[in-house]
Parts: sequence; C-alpha cells; structure tokens
Amino acid sequence: MILLGLTGSIGMGKSTTTAMFAEHGAVVWNADDAVHALYAPGGAAVGPVGEAFPGVVVDGAVDRARLAEALGRDETAFRRLETIVHPLVAAGRVADLEAARAAGVRLAVLDIPLLFETGGDRAVDAVVVVTADAETQRRRVLARSGMTIERFEAILARQTPDVEKRRRADFIIDTSGGMDAARAQVTEIVRTVLAPEWIPPRRTLSLATEHLH
Repeated sequence: MILLGLTGSIGMGKSTTTAMFAEHGAVVWNADDAVHALYAPGGAAVGPVGEAFPGVVVDGAVDRARLAEALGRDETAFRRLETIVHPLVAAGRVADLEAARAAGVRLAVLDIPLLFETGGDRAVDAVVVVTADAETQRRRVLARSGMTIERFEAILARQTPDVEKRRRADFIIDTSGGMDAARAQVTEIVRTVLAPEWIPPRRTLSLATEHLH
C-alpha cells in the first residue's frame, strides 16, 4: 500500500483535495478528525488533558475554547498538550492503516497539517503539499466564522512556511486556479504513484520508521 502524506498551511484547500483522492479510491486518514474523536465524550484524551489543564473538560468532553484559553496563558502548554495527544493520534493511525492494508487498499492519504513539524514526512512514501497564493489563502481563512487576523497569524507562526513546504514536497497541488485544475493534478498524482514502475522517493525512510505508520 502506498502512503502519501498530505499537508499544507491553513486555507490552502487540504480538505477539498483529500476528498478528490477519496474519489480515486484512496483511504483518507485525517489528523484533525482523529483529535476531535479523542476530545469527544469517551475519547482517550479527555482524562489526561483534563488533568493537565484543569477546567477544560465540560460534560465529559474537552471544550476546545477553554483549552485554547489555557494554551494562551502558558508558553509551555502547547508542548505539554502535544506530549499527550500525539502518541494517541499515532496509535489510532497505526490501527486504521493496518485495517486498510488488510482490506487490500492500494493507496492511503494521511492528511496531517503538521506533517513536517512532527516528523511524519519520514513515515510516508511521498509528500503532497497543497498550496495557493498568499492572497487566496488570506481571503479563504478570514472568511471563516470567528477567524481574526491575530488568530490567523498565530496559526501561521506554528506552521512551517508555505515556501519551505513546497521546497520539501515530492508533489505539489496548487488550488489557486480552482478546483477543476486541482482535480486534474490529483488525478495525475494518483496515476503516477500507482504505476508499477514508480519508485517511492521516501520508501527507505518510511521502512526505517515503519512503527510510525
């Protein structure tokens, strides 16, 4: 099974792009969805996050607004949260991908916003970066409900810059030109990676870190 790591900064069109891969039969694993499940009632992160950040659990679930407030009050808080959540997310990813392999799935796409930041690029066969021009990105993000310039800039500050992501990518999907153009780029990537003669550029790294899958 081919593993593609898909990433891109906020507002670049990752969710829409992953849906296009799914149209080609790929299994899509989404890191944000995994975190939402961990924070929901009964989620594995509720207990430890509640202990680390008193007051953020409401009605048996992690209240993301309260958690955001707690993170903003302490410079070390975000790192503490990562040490709790990242191992749980990784364990879920392993289980989901093993099930996909057993089912005979040929292509899996890991939608991980912080792929480079967490070292996840070393555990995939190739990296796909979704990008767009800066003005398009800004317009998309600021159109979101509750988004502010300050919050947008804070999110960008935690992410590897787009120019660096593109430099480190094996494939690039530019959504600036609209979704039809992006869909054509996705189709070409799928055709390339499923071709028998294709050699995964990161296969050596991914095999060396197989436990991260």
